[in-house]
Amino acid sequence: MLREIYIKNLAVIKEATIPLTDNLNIFTGETGAGKSILINGINAVLGQRVTKDIVRTGCDKAVITALFTELSENILEKLDELGISHENEEITVTREINADGRSVARINQRTASASLLREIGNVLINIHGQHDNQILLDSEKHMQILDDFGTDVTVIENYRNTFRELQQTAKKLNELKKSEHLRIERSQYLNGIIDDIGELELDENEDVTLEKEYETAKNSEKAIIAIKRAVMSLSGENNANDMIMSAENDISRYTENSDELNRLYERLSAVEIELADISSELESLADKIELDGQRLEYLGTRLNTINKLKRKYNTDCSGLVKLYNDACSEVMKFDSSSSEISELNEKKEHLLHIVTERAKELFDCREEVGKRFAERVTHELEFLNMPDVVISVRHEKGKLTVNGMDSVEFLISANKGETPKPISKIASGGELSRIMLALKSVIAGRDSIPTMIFDEIDTGVSGKAAQKIGIKLHETGRVRQVICVTHLSQIAVMADNHLLIEKKTIAERNETHVTQLDFDGRVAEIARIMGGENPSRLMLDTAREELEKYRTE
Repeated sequence: MLREIYIKNLAVIKEATIPLTDNLNIFTGETGAGKSILINGINAVLGQRVTKDIVRTGCDKAVITALFTELSENILEKLDELGISHENEEITVTREINADGRSVARINQRTASASLLREIGNVLINIHGQHDNQILLDSEKHMQILDDFGTDVTVIENYRNTFRELQQTAKKLNELKKSEHLRIERSQYLNGIIDDIGELELDENEDVTLEKEYETAKNSEKAIIAIKRAVMSLSGENNANDMIMSAENDISRYTENSDELNRLYERLSAVEIELADISSELESLADKIELDGQRLEYLGTRLNTINKLKRKYNTDCSGLVKLYNDACSEVMKFDSSSSEISELNEKKEHLLHIVTERAKELFDCREEVGKRFAERVTHELEFLNMPDVVISVRHEKGKLTVNGMDSVEFLISANKGETPKPISKIASGGELSRIMLALKSVIAGRDSIPTMIFDEIDTGVSGKAAQKIGIKLHETGRVRQVICVTHLSQIAVMADNHLLIEKKTIAERNETHVTQLDFDGRVAEIARIMGGENPSRLMLDTAREELEKYRTE
């Protein structure tokens, strides 16, 4: 619970240490004394938004520190979950607001974010201010109030877990279906690649190997043709060898008489023999060179096909192989996606059935809780001086949402004979305050938040109704720490711990002081609330009598 608040340089509060007790803590004071500043300070340490205007004029920063003690098991578990140390089941939370608007938060001297303060604050303190009455006017908030009262948490969580799984399944299914037409177009493109490249059964760098083989084969054909032409020139019709033999015959009859001519004749004879030998070797060489016409045709055709694909897909042979393999892998994934769509459709239908059944279970649970809720709140309101009130819960079936198939709205009739209608249409400010207090009362024993703060819950009420509110706050203070700001003596006399907020002028400057009142101090403050400044002896006696009536030893 909140054991102590230390405030420095917060608006008109120069410095104050405020002790709080376990039960009902009441703050009173004249209008404008600074009661709202106290609530703002508590909100600050709970991580709520603050502005630089809250810093006392002329000061560098405002500081608010709250000491929480006797922390419950669930709060300790939350602190452990968030990695926040705690000793002796207590923590300190500090918020510093600089004059330039920046702020720093600390938990046990460790720097923390405002969001972390809010997360911890949600399990430490529940603050009810005047604006919170608007929750009653918003029917969308009524279901949460009903659930807080008594709906089985397990039933709610079982439904929500299944509903969220259904949502995720439906979302994934929709995403897959939306991309189906793109998948089809992509699949057609990929299958085209597979058809183009797959039938070739390409190897990486195959084009380089084929080019070399093709060039070798093509050159062999040219060589054979050249050799055959050479052989024809040497041994064919009108060949070189015949011409040499003819030249030999022409000069042979004259060699005997001329040594020089004889030498030339011998040389021609040698050339004839050499040419015959060359012709023979050329024919032998031509026979040795292999030429496979079909292979050459195959190589040319395959190279032509590969080169066309290289140009089509703007890549080399290795790129074509990779393109083919990637296309095969992606197409397999598409096939898997189609299978997944089918599986997700089946899963969605199955989950929808389970969600519907669990929604019915949750609806029936809330139906029963709604009846008990209406009875309890009606009973509380009767005590709070609304004897003719009728509270009912309009509970109807609607579409499936994360909260179930339920539509919940609280209806009220404050006068006999009147049909219950939505709270927003008939409840006055005073009635809203008492309805909210009744709700807080019936829920108080069911949540685990140790501290409840009521800021001017007495708005719009007086007399006997105010007295009943005071009694109810005092009763709630038996099971929770309650902090309440009030203007009414009927509520103030119920305090277990009464603190006076008053504004004083010191050195020509206003300062707000917070004083823990003893019994005599309470008498004077209650008399002031009843009769104004300078209360009469009769008013003081009346105040003393009222305090004695509700005084707890």
